[in-house]
Amino acid sequence: MSATSAPPLLKRRSPATWMALAWCAGSALTFLFRFRLPGESQPSVWPGVLLFRWDGLVTLALATAVTLAGCVRVERRPLRGLTLLLAGSALGAMPLSVGEIPLLQFLAVDVALYFVAAFRPRRTGAVALAMALGTLAAYLAVRLLSGWVVGTSAELTVALTAVIAWLLGRATHESRAHAEQVRAQAAAQAVTAERLRIARELHDMVAHTIGIVALQAGAARRVIDTRPELARGALGAVETASRDTLSGLRRMLGALRQAEPGGAADAAPLDPSPGLADVNRLAARTTAAGVRVDVRWLGSPRPLPPEVDVSAYRIIQEAVTNVVRHAGTASCRVTVERHRKELRIEVVDEGKGKGTGAGDGQGSGYGLLGMRERVSLLHGDFSARPCPGGGFRVAARLPVPAGAR
Repeated sequence: MSATSAPPLLKRRSPATWMALAWCAGSALTFLFRFRLPGESQPSVWPGVLLFRWDGLVTLALATAVTLAGCVRVERRPLRGLTLLLAGSALGAMPLSVGEIPLLQFLAVDVALYFVAAFRPRRTGAVALAMALGTLAAYLAVRLLSGWVVGTSAELTVALTAVIAWLLGRATHESRAHAEQVRAQAAAQAVTAERLRIARELHDMVAHTIGIVALQAGAARRVIDTRPELARGALGAVETASRDTLSGLRRMLGALRQAEPGGAADAAPLDPSPGLADVNRLAARTTAAGVRVDVRWLGSPRPLPPEVDVSAYRIIQEAVTNVVRHAGTASCRVTVERHRKELRIEVVDEGKGKGTGAGDGQGSGYGLLGMRERVSLLHGDFSARPCPGGGFRVAARLPVPAGAR
């Protein structure tokens, strides 16, 4: 009935099938109730004079044909299809010699009301309900004007079933709409989280390299006339750092392109993300740039989940980068303490008091923001503040999930 998918149970049968089954079941019970069943002294309902006559049977056959035609049309043109269903219900009630449209002849209409309310706009569902209730009222009015007896109480019960069917359809409609909204919000949040993750990766990767390049380029400029061999070494370090960062950027862009529709299926495999195993290489590269990084490992080496491993490396990388760029000191100390339930990281320098913070010690700057976000996503603890005796300290505690211990 719409582009939105129906619940799994309803996917197995089309709405037309359910309406046709409801009509056939109602017709079968209509005939069955007019016979004396086992254990009964008389039929539940006495058959009318016309029921078993040729004209009554022709009317019932015509009502069945009109109803089945309406079942087929409800999916494409719900109001036109419902009009045929209502006409079939009224025709089917005529040979029964009753004062109202019985519930059994209205079952197909109830099913149609449910589907229209569930899978069509609110306005269409409201019009469908008004048509159903109006048909019931019109049937009683015609009989009253003709001087015939009417079954007002029974017709009110039939009207109640129509309202209930419509309400159930509306409840299904609202539930599906809410589920779609939740899915859309989850998709938007996932996109935002991925954008933030990419922004953190780019910042950590590029900021560190720029810091190293700035140090080495400054050193090369100072000694290019007096110590050309040192200048060549510094420029070589600049080239190496630039190539490493370019490789990382290509890896990230490759991952983004592979995620796009029609991405290259035969793209080269991506390099593994950095982790704690790369900390010593990071320290050596930073030391070569002029800021000595002493790494101290505590605890026994343990396998870590990829998200913890990558986040730990990025936190150390960003903290060391801020030492290089802002601390104005020649050294810093990195401590990695590994426990069974958690990983602790500490980066301390003896600089000007706000080196690793890249700001005021209260969390300003994208570096601290990125570190805080990484730790928060892993439900850990983070602190970044000046040391009492001078310098700056960055500390993070990352819990290790139970399944990875």
